[in-house]
Amino acid sequence: MPDNDYKWTTGITKVQPNNLVTRGYRQADLIGNVPYAHTVFLLLKGRLPSKNEGRMMDAILTSSVDHGITPPSARATRTVASGGVPLPTAVAAGIMSVGDAHGGAIEKGALFLQEGVHRAKAEGKSIDEMAIILVRESREQKKRIHGFGHRVHTADPRTTKLYTLADELEIAGDHVALSKAIAEALLSETGKNLPVNVDGAIAAIISDMEFDHRLGKAFFLMGRVAGLVAQAYEEMSREKPMRRMYDPDHDYDGPEEGDLPEEYR
Repeated sequence: MPDNDYKWTTGITKVQPNNLVTRGYRQADLIGNVPYAHTVFLLLKGRLPSKNEGRMMDAILTSSVDHGITPPSARATRTVASGGVPLPTAVAAGIMSVGDAHGGAIEKGALFLQEGVHRAKAEGKSIDEMAIILVRESREQKKRIHGFGHRVHTADPRTTKLYTLADELEIAGDHVALSKAIAEALLSETGKNLPVNVDGAIAAIISDMEFDHRLGKAFFLMGRVAGLVAQAYEEMSREKPMRRMYDPDHDYDGPEEGDLPEEYR
């Protein structure tokens, strides 16, 4: 088979001797001139962000950086780090705990909001009308709307800051508006105060920035990896290996103790 049948094509980075070109820009020029968050935007979008887009991107990544030891990713990272493994292994353990239940709300929330805005336009509904429709349908179908409510916060401070910035930077649009309207509809329809959490805010903002919803978990990971590195390093540098992290006391509900069958004796 000819060698060219194995040739890859990529629009991300061209690699040449003594030269790297990413999305059309020399990396040597990007270094020291373009902030990291702006470069992430460049990688994902294929163009450099505007000043406002770049500032919003930086805020989004910072908002996901860490949430203490409350989430599974931090606990997984520190537990594995306690075993004496290299730092990348501990961080990888935390990354592997990210899924639909932890870190997945951005992706699901963005898809929900994008479909909601598209449907509102197609059906000639206002954002407020569509919010009520979506909440009622979700309740009837017993489906959770991702990105609302929080285990710790009754008013997520990260959401407040992100939405304020999105307004100031003139990035907030229909998706942010729909997320706020859904929070109000949840309160009026259920009597429960389930405000937009940071995942829901990011989902709405990246949707208004026209990012694919499939990048939802990526936005979470790009911010959280920094926090996981800090968690792993702190565990490795401050704590004893295999320290007692959790209460080992537990209840056993398996089979009662018994003898092996005759054929095994």
